Amino acid sequence: MSYDLAVWEGEHPADDVAAGDAYDKLYAMYAEGEEQPPTPRIRAYVHALLERWVDMPDDVHDVSPWSAGPLMDEASGPFVYFTMRYSMCGEVSAEAARMAAAHGLVCYDPQWERLRPTPEERAAACH
Repeated sequence: MSYDLAVWEGEHPADDVAAGDAYDKLYAMYAEGEEQPPTPRIRAYVHALLERWVDMPDDVHDVSPWSAGPLMDEASGPFVYFTMRYSMCGEVSAEAARMAAAHGLVCYDPQWERLRPTPEERAAACH
């Protein structure tokens, strides 16, 4: 079982519904469409994730949160859709969402159908 997040470049959606609409379009275009090289901002974000958590070579599977690898292969154009192991999703998804915000990117959680980081996650980061 895995947990998914989508991160993209662009204007921050007004609410969760607008984010869901943008996610649907971007997913169809970049995750299901023809693969494109990641943009510099998406590449920098993925590199930041990989500095924080290791990628998924076979010999370190137990310490990597990623369900599929290599993580950079999940990025296409201004969009990255990635999966993480469910057993690590609480900590990893919250931090990945905060990192996306720090990179000026939009983070959307398709399970919750909402933008991340949530107000609660932002408040927790301040303490």
